[in-house]
Amino acid sequence: MMRCISKSVRCLWDKPASHLFQRHFISTSTSLQDQLKPYTPRRAVLYVPGSDRRKIDKTASLDADCIVLDCEDGVALNRKEEARRTIREVLHTGSVSFSGKDCSVRVNCVESGHCETDLEHVLSARRLPDTLHLPKVDTVEHVTWFIDRLRKHMPADMKTPMNLILFTESAMGMLNLRAICERTLELTSDLPLSLDGLVFGSDDFCADIGATRTSEARELLFARQNFVMIAKAFKLQAIDVVYIDYKDLEGLRRQSEEGAQFGFTGKQVIHPGQVPVVQSAFSPSPERAEWAARLVEAFEKHQTSGKGAFTFGGHMIDRPLLLQAHNVLRMQTRSEAS
Repeated sequence: MMRCISKSVRCLWDKPASHLFQRHFISTSTSLQDQLKPYTPRRAVLYVPGSDRRKIDKTASLDADCIVLDCEDGVALNRKEEARRTIREVLHTGSVSFSGKDCSVRVNCVESGHCETDLEHVLSARRLPDTLHLPKVDTVEHVTWFIDRLRKHMPADMKTPMNLILFTESAMGMLNLRAICERTLELTSDLPLSLDGLVFGSDDFCADIGATRTSEARELLFARQNFVMIAKAFKLQAIDVVYIDYKDLEGLRRQSEEGAQFGFTGKQVIHPGQVPVVQSAFSPSPERAEWAARLVEAFEKHQTSGKGAFTFGGHMIDRPLLLQAHNVLRMQTRSEAS
């Protein structure tokens, strides 16, 4: 049965289904093209210190959706220069394969004094990262400064768009998150750069508000749910907190499944051993995949009626739910490939 469902899902997704809801909905949404852009799964977001070449080399054999070559927290202050040079070399020479993965770089924050130097190195490589991560974004001014420096250092002939992921790691950053997203979208509208997701940095957030970090993360309940709400309001991926005790895989599983139920699309990980647990938790269940496949199939049959919303499984179905079903199919295909 499982094999049949999986085969059905792949078959449906391989069909050029997007033209179906383009034909039906194109007049009802000015942002439809943005919603149909290729989906980059980031179930497990694994940080790798840019100063540790041995660990970077090992990433080629890992199944994590997203590999983050880190210039920031994972690198000691006296090794920042080594990290950015190593990352540039890896990108420039193509000596490490990131095939099937989101090859990302986390630069230092705006106020660190290292951010622009990081950008100079990373953006001068022959092969640019798929995604840039900017940590500790507290204000609109932070993102304004960052985009200005990006304009300065981006290659003039850059053709392949890059994704951008912003981090919320303080109370002020959480309060300003809506304005930060709005400003980022405004500033990048004419750039080959797309705001694609948000990351919740819980440890700095807890330190900022004076909360005690616990494995149950009760102290973060409101913040995590509020964060997801804002991310989804802007159609962005939402990446959940790190589970610090990397040996406690059962606790990691519980928190990952909880995050998926909250609406998070992935989770930060700090050890390769956490990757399988996290990616399983953020992959569609067989039941969810079957629902999505049946919904898309029903939609295809419904097109001949020329109507808008229709009923499926006792529920009214419209464009947002259809897009959700297609995202499930994308993730299912990615899960089977990993």
